[in-house]
Amino acid sequence: MTASWQFWALLSACFAALTAIFAKVGVEHVNSDFATFIRTIVILAALGAILYATGQWQPPASVSGRTYLFLVLSGLATGASWICYFRALKLGDAARLAPLDKLSVVLVAVFGVMFLGEKLSMANWLGVLMIAGGVILLTTRIWS
Repeated sequence: MTASWQFWALLSACFAALTAIFAKVGVEHVNSDFATFIRTIVILAALGAILYATGQWQPPASVSGRTYLFLVLSGLATGASWICYFRALKLGDAARLAPLDKLSVVLVAVFGVMFLGEKLSMANWLGVLMIAGGVILLTTRIWS
């Protein structure tokens, strides 16, 4: 079970939900950018400890230039996402912010098709549309 991508994806979703709740409380009395900085330090320390404990450290020279380029770009996108997320948490409700943030699911599907040549079935596209519709319903106040 722990070898399946579905297990790790569900675990990721659970931790992402906890991230939103913990961050909303944590950002309450601090600047959102400073909160992001603290979070980043914790992640670096935890990941460094995991790499050390499991013996997974690699020599930096063993990584290709292309890999470095895309990992740096991914890191910059992650940092930008976290900064925006924490600023939004400072201003809004976690219960409405997190679903809007998950619009990334829709964007990943579109970008995967456009840039990576991935194929989605009609059922997959229907799911993407339903997620987009759910985001709209969760983040707007249509009937209230």
